[in-house]
Amino acid sequence: FQSRRPGTGLTWAPGQPLSALPHCDTVVALWGRTSGDAAALAENAALVAFGHTVALATGARRLFHLSSAAVYGPGRHLAEGAPLSPVADYGHSKQAMEQEIARLPRTDRIAHCCLRLANVVGADSLAPGLRGSGPVGMDRFDDGTGPLRSYIAPGDLLRVLAGLASLPPDSLPETLNIAAPAPVRMDALVRARGLDLDWRPAPPGATQEVSLDTARLSALLPGAIRHDTAEAMVADWAALEAGQ
Repeated sequence: FQSRRPGTGLTWAPGQPLSALPHCDTVVALWGRTSGDAAALAENAALVAFGHTVALATGARRLFHLSSAAVYGPGRHLAEGAPLSPVADYGHSKQAMEQEIARLPRTDRIAHCCLRLANVVGADSLAPGLRGSGPVGMDRFDDGTGPLRSYIAPGDLLRVLAGLASLPPDSLPETLNIAAPAPVRMDALVRARGLDLDWRPAPPGATQEVSLDTARLSALLPGAIRHDTAEAMVADWAALEAGQ
């Protein structure tokens, strides 16, 4: 078991001997850059080859690549077949990563699946505010509410990864949206944490809703998402933070 916390069974980084890696059925490449200049974000595409090398060295039959909902750009109910139109450098870097994956050879019988991950509670731009004592700054739209976004609870993300790793490799799609079925309001997440809001008018051109269609995920892993409200998602994250 690999972890950043004490009790690590294996720590490995690109450039170290591949012989240190054990045999496994699935590699989940959760590494990548989330910020930085263009050169730093270009590492997202460069890591594809490393992930493929690890999968080959371990005999894995599945390789999950961590992409992002940012590859779509703004939109509602975005399904996997929607055109990719990222607006920020991070989204462009993940699109470049997916293009690198598409160029990998398919003769080694490794199933590649790009996980287009939504916001994860406790690991997104709102997380620092949720960890503080408030109030949390928030854009307010004309209807009096904050941004509406697709999210997933961290416990559900773990359940999804484990579930996907149990599926036959030939049943895996090339791309898969990872999120709860319905988006949640970011201000509802703040309130679920028991914090106050510091409202500010949403700037011109701000996008109120960005959401993913998760029909494909629901068909592959029915029942895997157990937390679909802001309150349940925050409670799941809090339990994880407490080590429960």
